[in-house]
Amino acid sequence: MATHPISATRQSPAGVLSTNKVIRNTYMLLSMTLLFSATTAGLSMAFNLPHPGLVITLLGYFGLLFATYKFRDSGLGLLSVFALTGFMGLSLGPILNAYLSLANGGQLVMTALSTTALVFFSLSAYALLTRKDFSFLGSFLFTGILVAFIAGLAAVFFEISALSLAVSAMFVVLMSGLILYETSNIIHGGETNYILATVSLFVAIFNLFTSLLHLLGFMNAE
Repeated sequence: MATHPISATRQSPAGVLSTNKVIRNTYMLLSMTLLFSATTAGLSMAFNLPHPGLVITLLGYFGLLFATYKFRDSGLGLLSVFALTGFMGLSLGPILNAYLSLANGGQLVMTALSTTALVFFSLSAYALLTRKDFSFLGSFLFTGILVAFIAGLAAVFFEISALSLAVSAMFVVLMSGLILYETSNIIHGGETNYILATVSLFVAIFNLFTSLLHLLGFMNAE
């Protein structure tokens, strides 16, 4: 997650043009990575691939995330972004297959997907149209995501379903805040690298979707 300070001062014409370019490139790359991730998820589902497991998932995610940050100013950065989002799609496929096997599974997935899209577009539009400064969310999001991540690992290792649900609810709130924060960060010139901006927004969308899916799956089982 980018944590660069956001300037609330009025941007120069050159700065506005630069910001508009970052916004355009970010949403273009985000659309491409979402499509690519959906494709890899679909292939994973079609071939009924097993989930790689927690250790491989974390190593793959953080390894590719590190590569993306390291090569963010070169063509390798683009390759790393697609490798990261493709890998996340592959890991999502088995999860989707598990939910689709449930009663009303298709409806659950579509509800989670449509809700994710609604939240993303609504929050993005709000930040873009109002141009409010959400930099104050930075510290809260960093701390909250760290706490939620550790709590999520504890829920997995100790098999505490109530904690797992609480973590999913936390991620819904935190990822919504991250969408506002990162969009505001781009608008106000705090994030000038469209590759990093794309990764932040993609991760927010991915975690928002999976968290909503988990919560909806639990409610459907009741």
